[in-house]
Amino acid sequence: MKKYHRSLILAGIGLSATISVTGCGSEPQQDILPAGSTVIALGDSLTYGYGVSPETAYPKVLADLSKWRVINAGVNGDTSADVLARVDEITKQNPDLVLLGVGGNDVLQRVQSDTTRANIIATIDTLQSKNIDVVLIAEPHLSTSALFGKANDNPLYEDIAEAEDIPLYSDGWSTILSDDALKSDRIHANAAGYRQFAEGLHGYLKDEGWMY
Repeated sequence: MKKYHRSLILAGIGLSATISVTGCGSEPQQDILPAGSTVIALGDSLTYGYGVSPETAYPKVLADLSKWRVINAGVNGDTSADVLARVDEITKQNPDLVLLGVGGNDVLQRVQSDTTRANIIATIDTLQSKNIDVVLIAEPHLSTSALFGKANDNPLYEDIAEAEDIPLYSDGWSTILSDDALKSDRIHANAAGYRQFAEGLHGYLKDEGWMY
């Protein structure tokens, strides 16, 4: 796989895209996943859809947009260690793709970044050992400034994506959690925020070649 990273910046209720590509060539690098393919959204409360109904959580919205069978495997409060402990259950479902977003609770619980990095890499390695493709989803570094203003991605996600040579969807959550109109509380989206995230991720996956 050629190494490349793209960022989608979501502003207000509209969608604007800032795309940066590293590597040679800009053709999609993935195989098309047809309608009905099994995709698992694996992560924490941002995946689960804390603060909204299951119908408005991002995995359900993404399923409607993509026509994939998107399983919501988000668990409120999960850390990277919790997700690693669940990864064998995920592999048994033999998904075509896993969307992995975890790590925010590690910051809140003051888990060492090296531990978080190791857990996420072990999760990715376990999935890849079963020939399951993974897209890593960046989460904000939930500092004091992020809780009350501008949120930014934790830099460890870019490090992991480069080390593991996997696609990284960046800036989605950080942009949403910097906009009070898209939040249900300081660290979670509302229905509009989850929809905006799903729409941005859908566009990213389309650009990467997983769908027409």
